[in-house]
Amino acid sequence: MKNISKASLFIAGCSIIAGIASCGNPQDKNTKTTEKTTANDSLQKYVNERLDIYEKVKLTTNLNDLTINERKILPLLIQSAQIMDDLFWKQAYPQRDSLLNTIKDEKTKSFIWINYGPWDRLNGDKPFIPGIGPKPDAASFYPAGMTKDDLKKSDAKDKYGQYSVIKKDSTGKLISIPYHVLFATELQKVSNLLKQAALLAEDAGLKKYLNLRADALVTDNYTASDYAWLDMKNNSLDIIIGPIENYEDKLFNARASYEAYVLIKDKVWSKRLAKYVSMLPQLQQGLPVEAKYKKEKPGTDSELNAYDVIYYAGDCNAGSKTIAVNLPNDEIIQQKKGTRRSQLKNAMKAKFDKILIPIAKELIDKDQQQYINFEAFFANVMFHEVAHGLGIKKTITGKGFVKEALQEQYSWLEEGKADVLGLYMVTGLLKKKELEGDIKQFYTTYMAGILRSVRFGAASAHGKANMQCFNFFKENGAFVRNENGTYKVDFSKFETAMNKLSNLIITLQGNGDKAAVEKTQKENAVISTELQTDLDKLTKKGIPVDIIFEQGVDVLGVK
Repeated sequence: MKNISKASLFIAGCSIIAGIASCGNPQDKNTKTTEKTTANDSLQKYVNERLDIYEKVKLTTNLNDLTINERKILPLLIQSAQIMDDLFWKQAYPQRDSLLNTIKDEKTKSFIWINYGPWDRLNGDKPFIPGIGPKPDAASFYPAGMTKDDLKKSDAKDKYGQYSVIKKDSTGKLISIPYHVLFATELQKVSNLLKQAALLAEDAGLKKYLNLRADALVTDNYTASDYAWLDMKNNSLDIIIGPIENYEDKLFNARASYEAYVLIKDKVWSKRLAKYVSMLPQLQQGLPVEAKYKKEKPGTDSELNAYDVIYYAGDCNAGSKTIAVNLPNDEIIQQKKGTRRSQLKNAMKAKFDKILIPIAKELIDKDQQQYINFEAFFANVMFHEVAHGLGIKKTITGKGFVKEALQEQYSWLEEGKADVLGLYMVTGLLKKKELEGDIKQFYTTYMAGILRSVRFGAASAHGKANMQCFNFFKENGAFVRNENGTYKVDFSKFETAMNKLSNLIITLQGNGDKAAVEKTQKENAVISTELQTDLDKLTKKGIPVDIIFEQGVDVLGVK
């Protein structure tokens, strides 16, 4: 892949540091040196402080129940995932090696590795390397300097395709190049590794999926392998691999980024979750929105499974770490077949213990801290993923799928929908006595979860979604802020606010009105000064924002 134009990242004769340009009229050399040294020291201090927001976690699990062949498969899956990681670097910041070679400070290098580039993903993509400008919305999916209108007016094929990049040919004309052509060497290596794993696979469903996914990676035709993945029922091992999410393409939210998760199923927990998907049609009928926005019937051939994740790679490892997955993203497959909701239990427990509990102790009303528990956190996250299947996939205004209509505004609003409809599901299931527990536990834990997720910042779809939820719930009296800076949930108003926000989001999606969604984001998906002050307390207390991993064959003890 061609590098992003250096002119877009390194401004000749200027040093853009932390958003302040230091070029202009000639100045005294000593002044320039002092300013540069001060700015560099400031960025070094920033990196040192920001490294502390991550808590390191070992990704391990009990391998005793795996067969000999399954243990042999694991290294092959991890090698495949590592290649996905390299491919994501090529998408997010292809100048990785040249950048790292210029950096002497080991902490700065570590922070570059965590962020997959020189921009702080959990702080609005703030640049933290001297000479680096703002993060380009185009990443490396589009030529530097290309505008939305340029692409719209061009006759390039596959303009908004998931599995291609847009380049300029020798004449300056925009053309598309498929991923399987651009990354042919790397993808063939992954395909071979998955075929080797398939030869060792004893479960027929896993064997079929691995073979089809191996073929898909070198053709960019993922439909058959997606169906095969959904058909797997009895597998102990799993790998989610390929170009999957669109978050990195902030220009159109169209191009998919490479990632991988290597998973081991927790069959005991998975069995406990099996019953909930069949309830989706009934829950869809009860959505607090006009009938025309809930006519679609969600697929019920879906599964809820719990896993221990033993390897993260690529997009899912950049910025905030995913703790649950709802796939495939293909709307047609979702409607025909459904999705699989995978709960990453060990990563989820790490975030609960190391982040959510300390946040609750600091920011949740003392009398309500008793309601924070892991079962409620697990359920809220799980039903967030299930709730992606509720609501509306196609606009009622003839604008096609919601994703197509909303483009770069789609992801954050969809995450907000899943958040609030997940809580709607919990509320409904508790009332039907299909779920055990006290509603106070789920609502209070949800409130603590909002305070956890807003810290991901405005560069994160999940961060924006939780900012909107916080501001909407505050406006509707779902919680109050005590004089000591802690938050107290009003349980009756919490449910009312939940229904109102559900109505708002589904209506926005169903109308496919991108301008209205953009307006909502600018007005509501923001952190107020008061909230920022409270969040700063967490930083001062050393409460991590997220986790990073020690992972791989050595950590697992397999070769």
